[in-house]
Amino acid sequence: ETKNCQNCQKDFVIEPDDFGFYEQMKVPVPTFCPECRLQRRFMARNERNFYKRECDLCKKSIISMYSLEKHFPVYCSPCWWGDGWDSMIYKRNYDFSKPFFIQFKELLDKVPRPNLRNTNVKNSDYCNYVADGKNCYLCFGSIEVEDCLYGCPYESKYCVDTYLARESEYCYQCLDCEKLSHSSFCQECATSFNLLYCFDCKNCHDCIGCSGLRNKGYCIYNKQYSREDFLKEKEKIFMEGYKGLKSVAKEFEKIKIKIPHRFAMTLQCKDVSGDHIVFSKNTHNCFDVKRTEDSRYSIRLIDAKNVYDTNYCEYLELCCDYLGFWKVQRTKFSNTCGEGSDLTYADFCSGSSNLFGCVGLRQKSYCILNQQYTKEEYEKLVPKIIKHMNDMPYIDSRGRVYKYGEFFPSELSPFCYNETITEEYFPLTKEEAIRQGYKWKEREERKYQIDIQAEDIPNNIKEVTESIVNKVIECEHQGKCNEQCTEAFKIIPSELQFYQRMNLPLPHLCPNCRHYQRLKQRNPLKLWHRKCMKSNCSNEFETSYAPKRPEIVYCEKCYQQEI
Repeated sequence: ETKNCQNCQKDFVIEPDDFGFYEQMKVPVPTFCPECRLQRRFMARNERNFYKRECDLCKKSIISMYSLEKHFPVYCSPCWWGDGWDSMIYKRNYDFSKPFFIQFKELLDKVPRPNLRNTNVKNSDYCNYVADGKNCYLCFGSIEVEDCLYGCPYESKYCVDTYLARESEYCYQCLDCEKLSHSSFCQECATSFNLLYCFDCKNCHDCIGCSGLRNKGYCIYNKQYSREDFLKEKEKIFMEGYKGLKSVAKEFEKIKIKIPHRFAMTLQCKDVSGDHIVFSKNTHNCFDVKRTEDSRYSIRLIDAKNVYDTNYCEYLELCCDYLGFWKVQRTKFSNTCGEGSDLTYADFCSGSSNLFGCVGLRQKSYCILNQQYTKEEYEKLVPKIIKHMNDMPYIDSRGRVYKYGEFFPSELSPFCYNETITEEYFPLTKEEAIRQGYKWKEREERKYQIDIQAEDIPNNIKEVTESIVNKVIECEHQGKCNEQCTEAFKIIPSELQFYQRMNLPLPHLCPNCRHYQRLKQRNPLKLWHRKCMKSNCSNEFETSYAPKRPEIVYCEKCYQQEI
């Protein structure tokens, strides 16, 4: 069935399998297209923007993802998870005289929230949405990481500035890689070591500026060298420091364009569409998922089954329009709930079941708007609320109608548009965001006393001494980009040690700008229908490579024959 998105006004298709899922979940079909649904969910999540404030309970100074002007209290992690407060005191009776989302917003503005959302972390105060982390700094959305800095590593150690680098160590500026060691500036590489500026290289070692290699070593720009000659060339590059790496990057891009690219990165999958999908089946329009079945329109999942429109989750089943965390079942239209089941319109609830419209509850069941009910009362009241949501929907400032079955309206988000991860995937100017009815946070004036101008950053790490630590270094973008630039940055001790060990020059951009530069290297979370570019091949496929891109894109069969 073709429907028209009430947000972007574009047509989108609901497939036959989709109807079966919505019937199973007992929810209506969406009125937003998949892309607008994703944008709406992302507006509820701020990962990278931090603010200084006090814990509203213990009064200690904290770092928080919530700025001072937020209406609700913010607690430090020990206070929020402690027994010094009770989220049930904010309970309210359901009022059938006003829309559900207005009542939910009133509750949202009262219940305390945690300053950051981390689980089992040690010495990682400047991280957010990290689970099982140790000695990490400015890592976001990471799992099982140790001694990592700046980025989104998974199950890795001693990695700096990575994005979805898994089971790796001593890696720098690597993205979408797995089982790498002592490698820098790599993408789509696996089970390799000592790589520099490589793309889609597997089971390789000691390669520079290479693309599409298998089981190779001592190669530069896809040409074979002897070990001795390779080491001489490598030494020349690193002797030239930052300028040498820039020269390699330029030549590497020429090689990368010449070598055919696989239409999608999948591994041991059956009947899937999207990109970066491993060990999955019957999974469509999904990206960055692992061990996922019977799912659609989702991103960043591990061990998921029967999931639609869900992001940043592990170990889940039967979830719909859900954002973040792990171990949930039968959950819909909710945000960052963990170890729960049968949750609807729940926000930051954990260890709970059978909740509707609740905020910040722990170990609770059969609650509505944080009010406790018996099982019988709950099951009798919920259908009435659903009917009321349909009879008296919430209508936002742009006229978008929110009945039962819609994720939280963006107007309910505690964040402005440019504070959230939405800005990373759906960038807007201030004027565009306001025109579309979204909030915008003005850039805070920074008055840094710059110690080192961008043009004066040492070219070679051998020129750098420990005196660089905590010096204020100017970001090369100087705040003139649209990448949440912090305008300046510092080098911390463990970071300097990493650069010295890896023989890498200091960065010229702040962590935020480096993050956005990595994202630019990835394909968009979108699919196009294309044909294989190999001559005499008629295969067609769905790919995240847009038709006007310069890369040579092959189907699976042609790619395997070529590479």
